[in-house]
Amino acid sequence: MKQARPPIGQRVIAAAREALAHAKGEPNSVIVHAPKSVDVKAIRLRQGLSQAAFARRYGFSLDSVQNWESGRRQPEGPARLFLTVIDREPEAVRRAIEG
Repeated sequence: MKQARPPIGQRVIAAAREALAHAKGEPNSVIVHAPKSVDVKAIRLRQGLSQAAFARRYGFSLDSVQNWESGRRQPEGPARLFLTVIDREPEAVRRAIEG
């Protein structure tokens, strides 16, 4: 009999935890391939959000979003992974963070 998979929100949270552990150098068996770069502004615009609303919704500081979009800074590995999930599965992220 086929075993049921956990809901997507739980899988997203588990993946984010594994990515964070990997970024911290904690031993695990997961190999994470973070994208080299992400277009934060394009992701935000696809969500139809202002910088402030995007920052609030996903737990980023407004300064970080502004710095990423202006090119002054680039998101680090875990943030790039989270931004990629936000871009590809925004509803799953919404469900996961709303509990």
